[in-house]
Parts: sequence; structure tokens; C-alpha cells
Amino acid sequence: MSTVQEKLDSLTKTGFLYSTESGGAVRCQACAHRCRIHPGKRGVCLMRFNRDGQLYVPWGYVAAANVDPIEKKPFAHFLPGSDVLTFGMLGCNFHCDFCQNWVSSQTLRDPACDNSLAYIQQVSARDLAAYAVRSGAKAVASSYNEPLITSEWAIEIFKAAKKEGLRCAYVSNGFATPEALHALQPYLDGYKIDLKCMTDAAYRELGGSLQIVLDTIRLARELGMWVEVVTLVIPGFNDSNEDLWEMARYLASVSNDIPWHVTAFHPMYKRLEATATDSETLQRAAEIGQEAGLHYVYAGNLPGRVGSLEDTHCPKCHAVLIRRTGYLVRSNRVTPQGTCPDCGQPIAGIWS
Repeated sequence: MSTVQEKLDSLTKTGFLYSTESGGAVRCQACAHRCRIHPGKRGVCLMRFNRDGQLYVPWGYVAAANVDPIEKKPFAHFLPGSDVLTFGMLGCNFHCDFCQNWVSSQTLRDPACDNSLAYIQQVSARDLAAYAVRSGAKAVASSYNEPLITSEWAIEIFKAAKKEGLRCAYVSNGFATPEALHALQPYLDGYKIDLKCMTDAAYRELGGSLQIVLDTIRLARELGMWVEVVTLVIPGFNDSNEDLWEMARYLASVSNDIPWHVTAFHPMYKRLEATATDSETLQRAAEIGQEAGLHYVYAGNLPGRVGSLEDTHCPKCHAVLIRRTGYLVRSNRVTPQGTCPDCGQPIAGIWS
């Protein structure tokens, strides 16, 4: 029987997000680690590797493919109430000890994830797009693991999806390079980015860098992608008023129209003994976002316990436009033109 690494290495193809360097080395451009990889070696994600001076990247499989409500990603202003075909592969460029999808993201890094081999299904990009259409989905999204490290395969799927009239999205930690974002720009409509905290030292413990994520949020907006930002609020890690204020102020400085989702942490992976996030903490975080000037702030993962913070309100007349309970949209009054029906205020987002 193949090992997980042997199986994954067989499902690869030469990528294009890299440059060649001396001595047969390559410089990966898929994420901001920018790994310099020598022949026979692997990048930080362990999924991209150098074979004979060429960078090989994941290709031709999924480890999960599910039709979900778009609100589960979460997106609140991107085709609300519609279904999305979400696909994922294996691996990540971070190693968060609170990861909510650790079985897929930490493959090849944590032996406890070795059973992820059983999830692998070979598939073509065209078949995935056709499945999305048959399922009634309006979009496809790369998620579950970190999509940046499998961007070449995602672009192949997005090309097929665009031919079917579907929208395309990433659910990502935002540790991107400008090269990757520019490569994705022709295909990527929506980009959900995690903003985990506002302390670079804490980001480095997770495997990343704060400034890179902040720059990704700004550049993705400039490139015309619809950006929504999610912060998993973890007691004792990023739930201080100071941290939350810094996050909210930064987002508002990029655009007041960026939806900010503050979501509840549930003990997971290596933080099973940690404290779960309560509704009061989410409400406090949301109030900070609103006071910082953000027009659209949402509290998630605790349906029915956060008042109206699941709903979309008009930033001008404050009318309720979209009522939600969890991932269920109960009513949607946003006009087809993307405006408030009561006062005519444009509501930022992708509505059709």
C-alpha cells in the first residue's frame, strides 16, 4: 500500500508559480514563505517539491467536495442564500494548534492525519464544474486546506467553472504573494481571508507574518476581488479589546465595506482543554467593529445567541435586509441591483 506521501506525490504536475535559481533550485511563489527548494526537497507546506529542477504541485484530486450554503464559508455579501461546491486538497503553509480542519491541513506534518489518504478522490476539473452545475451551486470554492498552496489546480477548476457561468472563491489564511494574487485575479470573484490576530510574534508562532496578511487584504481589494474577513476569536489569544480594536481599525482603513465576521472558537486539535468563546465575547468584538466604522459586522458559530449580529443591515437607514439563523437565510430584501429597498443605499457585495 502507498504511503500518504507516495500517493500525494503521484498526484502532481509541474506548476507555474515559481522561478528557477542556480544549482537546480526553485523559488516557490504560491505563498509568502517563498521557499527556496533544492532538488529532492520540499517547501514548508510539504506538498510542493523540487524534482529535477522543476516545481511539482498538487493536481487532479480532491480530499473533500461538498455542496454547502455560501454562508458556511462564511460569506455574507457573496450570493447570499445560494449553494457553493466547496472542494479541498491536503496540506497547509501554517501549523495552527487550534486548526478547525487539522486532519486535512496538517497532512505530512502530523502522523495523526495519515488517515487522510482515505479521503483522496481523483477527479478532473471539468467533472467538478459539471457536478457543481448538477447540484444547483452558483459558485465553487477552494477551502478545507490552504488553497494558496494548490493554486495551479484551483485555477484549472476555476477555468472550467467560469465556462459554466459559476463564480469562484477562496477560503484562505491570506499568506499570499502578489504573484499568486495576480495569477488568480482573472478567475477569483470572492476571497475570504482569516485575520487571526494583530501581533506579529503570535503570527510567527502559527507559521506566518502579520504584515503579509494585512497586505493581502488590501491588494485583493485593489485587484477587484470581493473580500470578507474572518477572525476566530480565541479566549486568551486574540480577544483583548486592544487586539480587536487594531483589527477593526485596519479593516476600516482599507474599506468600511469589508464584512468582518467574528466567530466562536470551539476547542479543537491541540487546544482541546481551551475555553470556548461565549456569545458575550462575540458581541463585544462586534461592537468594537461597529464603533471602528465598519458597515457590516457579523457574529458567527453561535446561531440564535448573538441577537441581530447574524443579519445584514443597511448602513444608512439601518433596516434589516437579510435575516439569518446560522447558515440559513430566512429572508433577503436586497434588490437585484444591490441596494436597500427602503432608502436606495447601495449595499456592497456580489448579489447576482
